Amino acid sequence: MEILEPARYGEYEEFVLHHQNGTFTQSTHWPQVKEGWGHGVIVSRGADGTIRGGMVVLTKKVPGLNRNFLYAPRGPICDYRDEETFVDLVEGAKAFAKKVRGFTFKMDPMVGADDRTFIEMAKKYGFTYKEDQTDDDTIQRRNNYMLDLTGKTADELLASFHQKWRYNIRLAARKGVEVRVCGKESLPDFMKIYQVTGARDGFNTRPQAYFERMLDAFGEHIRLYICYYQGQPVSGAITTNFAGKTCYVYGASDNNFRNVMPNHAMQWAMIQWAIETGCTTYDFQGIPLDLSGEDHMHGVYLFKKGFNGQVVTFTGEYDMVFAPWVQKFVDTSEKVLLKLRRTGKK
Repeated sequence: MEILEPARYGEYEEFVLHHQNGTFTQSTHWPQVKEGWGHGVIVSRGADGTIRGGMVVLTKKVPGLNRNFLYAPRGPICDYRDEETFVDLVEGAKAFAKKVRGFTFKMDPMVGADDRTFIEMAKKYGFTYKEDQTDDDTIQRRNNYMLDLTGKTADELLASFHQKWRYNIRLAARKGVEVRVCGKESLPDFMKIYQVTGARDGFNTRPQAYFERMLDAFGEHIRLYICYYQGQPVSGAITTNFAGKTCYVYGASDNNFRNVMPNHAMQWAMIQWAIETGCTTYDFQGIPLDLSGEDHMHGVYLFKKGFNGQVVTFTGEYDMVFAPWVQKFVDTSEKVLLKLRRTGKK
């Protein structure tokens, strides 16, 4: 294993960009977005010296303690059946943890929920794994909604959508909804509807500076989409195009003019970008783990479902604890803070 120096990040970036399990959160561009976090890049090489596995590990210092939380979002990137490479990367994580005084290491690779071989391998090499993790247990949702683009034309995909969704896409065009690919100068328009969305759906919004960093960091691998109707921004998205996957990462929609179906038009425009650039997957990203209709985000699932993709469930998170007393302190503190937040809301 090797902890890469920044001067050699380009080699890793090429590896993850072209790997079938690559993802934008394992790009070296992602740490540039995460203000207040440090990072390291760990790689494992084959006999010929080429990279066969790797991961970006984010680090976050615990306030008041000289200890770091380590997290590989959707990592590591490797062949998940290659035990030798996996073990080498785990040793790299341990070495990096020692270097930065890490108290725990968390990973949540894009491994299918039914992959018992990987689960047992991770446990074998020191990870703890909780069965049946819920959305409250994990940083990222375990369920993503994905559309397979392999070997399909735009016309074939459009024909596969639910009839009402096809109608709504055409309706948006007839009503004059304009889908634009915008630059950073249009972020204030995005933020306006993004904050409306956060207030409506009950989530904390990120500042504009976060999205500025994201657009700067990913360059040609990211787009800001905004739908305009009668000159007003009515929906928007921040979407990545990386490692053969186009991902709908952040979305926003106004409370007004929803009847002209801007969200349908925007999704179709982003799916077409994925097709044009040779992506094999369009990832609508997270949906609830509970699809019974009880989750407050069930409507989001129903909207995505109309595009005729499939639910993909991941195994969840794996943890390796190096300093149990620090982990216990952090867990207790988080419970206290959560209780205080809930009390404050009441």
